[in-house]
Amino acid sequence: MMKTDNFKELLEENYTWPAEYPFKFIVPKDQIDLALALFPEQAVKQTPSKKGNYISVSCKKWMKSSEEVLALYERAAKINGLISL
Repeated sequence: MMKTDNFKELLEENYTWPAEYPFKFIVPKDQIDLALALFPEQAVKQTPSKKGNYISVSCKKWMKSSEEVLALYERAAKINGLISL
């Protein structure tokens, strides 16, 4: 079983879709625009790191399914230096 299959199972067990899902990422400050583009028209909380090199990005977004959540994580994984929490 693949890692994403396990995560998908957890999502299915813990959420009733559609559902509001919390996303949190840490991203290098020079990649912030790409991270924000994951959440168009959403309220996004941004918190800079102590030295200002990274920004924490938090957002709750209504998602239609576990597949939609996985797709957003796949898009996020393409951002250089992004860490998913």
